[in-house]
Amino acid sequence: MNSPTPLERMHTREAIAERISSSARESYLADFVLGAVDGTVTTFAIVAGTAGAGLSVAVALVLGIANVLADGLSMAVGNFLGARADRQLVDRFRRMEERHIELVPEAEREEIRQIFAAKGFEGESLEVAVAVITSDRKRWVDTMLTEEWGLPLNSREPTKSAAVTFAAFVAAGMIPLAPLLFSNLLTVEQTYTLSAVATAITFLLIGGFRGKVVHRSVPRAALETLFVGGAAAAIAFLVGTGLQSWIGGG
Repeated sequence: MNSPTPLERMHTREAIAERISSSARESYLADFVLGAVDGTVTTFAIVAGTAGAGLSVAVALVLGIANVLADGLSMAVGNFLGARADRQLVDRFRRMEERHIELVPEAEREEIRQIFAAKGFEGESLEVAVAVITSDRKRWVDTMLTEEWGLPLNSREPTKSAAVTFAAFVAAGMIPLAPLLFSNLLTVEQTYTLSAVATAITFLLIGGFRGKVVHRSVPRAALETLFVGGAAAAIAFLVGTGLQSWIGGG
């Protein structure tokens, strides 16, 4: 007897139930990737900018740590407010649909009927679907939220969203700064070079992780993240160099 293929194992009754159950939970992948990439980019941009401007390693370290804490907190607060607004929007439409069902139930049943008719249901099957959906108030409202308004039922929890963003920002943002802590053992050039190498590796790891989770090409996602982050760092370095020349020439 042939052993089941990976595709067949993914479609056993147990695997399907587990996949459907896990998809109902909110995902914080976007918060993690956004926080990690932004933390790495902005912190190394400061390091590159100070290097281009010819400033000391100590200045780069102070500015970098200040950026990690302040910008990380700012980003976390922004994600908290965004996630909270998403939940409040869903709550607003939920209250509205509950009121409509209370006041004009037949009109709301007709909406369900037309929604499922557009999906290909007809005749007795359509009426059964309408009856099943409208027999449970929560299921009825949930269906209206997703089908009529296109709203997600499992939005991110604001506090978790903020915590994941801040943790990812700080963890990734400290990596470009780590070599600066050993500047007394290295030359300035070696310190900034090591910071650049550590940052590039971080970009590759973040991109590779993102590609693996979303089932995209890992090398491509890694190189894409490296390219975007490297471009930001290069711009910061050129700005720093230009400012040094302008100030020095002035």
